Amino acid sequence: MLLDAASLYFRAFYGVPESITAPDGTPVNAVRGFTDMVSRLVTEHRPTRLVACLDLDWRPAFRVEALPSYKAHRVPGEPDVAPAGVPEEVPDTLAPQVPVLLEVLAAAGIATAGAEGYEADDVIGTLAATEREDPVLAVSGDRDLMQIVADTGDGAPVPVRLLYVGRGLAKAEMLGPMEVAEKYGVPRARAGAAYAEMAMLRGDPSDGLPGVPGIGAKTAATLVGRFGSWDELRGAVTDRHDTRLTAPVRTKLAAAAPYLAVVEPVVRVAVDADVRLDRPDTLPSEPADPAALDALAERWGIGGSVERLRAALARP
Repeated sequence: MLLDAASLYFRAFYGVPESITAPDGTPVNAVRGFTDMVSRLVTEHRPTRLVACLDLDWRPAFRVEALPSYKAHRVPGEPDVAPAGVPEEVPDTLAPQVPVLLEVLAAAGIATAGAEGYEADDVIGTLAATEREDPVLAVSGDRDLMQIVADTGDGAPVPVRLLYVGRGLAKAEMLGPMEVAEKYGVPRARAGAAYAEMAMLRGDPSDGLPGVPGIGAKTAATLVGRFGSWDELRGAVTDRHDTRLTAPVRTKLAAAAPYLAVVEPVVRVAVDADVRLDRPDTLPSEPADPAALDALAERWGIGGSVERLRAALARP
């Protein structure tokens, strides 16, 4: 199980009232909500290995260099137009909670991982792509991770699924290639890659991706279904004998040629990031440092959440 940690703790912060505080009055709503999410995920899915993946760079230089508009609207001080009211600028009452929840994970013995210069999506993408033993379940509210879904029958070494929590954990959707294909109208045999290509064409205002003007989600899905790869689709733009593109669509794509030439590394998650784990990823059956976990529970008034986490780890 690979957790998109920031995605989950932002949702915990906005989903649990700030009236939930430590004994000294400090808000701990994100700490409690995040810890409870981890406990529930462990209880319901029983992973044998678990990694909380971190954003060490939420706006990587290589993506900004390729496309300067990438998340530009989320730069601190700029208006927030991100979906679900989740800005990249960490709210004042959330920022102090992040180190606390990381301390909880460490005391529990749950691994964290990050890669310098990369987002959590890239950490997840790399760990999923390099896994050779166990099925992978990523947990995130980020639609971009739909591109990592895979089946062994399509050549992947292990099956990869996304538990999409964009509408909350209670309404989580389990997505594999079949579900992504049905949901977005992309070809099932390469649903993950095709989803990314559809997103490139359609655009995504929440990430500052302009897309191709005049190409919506339905047309984008139809287009990627006609081609076997992104390079093949781009090649057809300049090949007027390729009847898979109508003249109006070819004109739109040709006008967006500079964007199409640079957008691929912006949208596709990295599968070769230099990921570093802070400890082995085997999920322990008991806390790595029980005394530290007890101290955190008392200091921050999160005893109930810590006990639920202990119980989740101890379940056979």
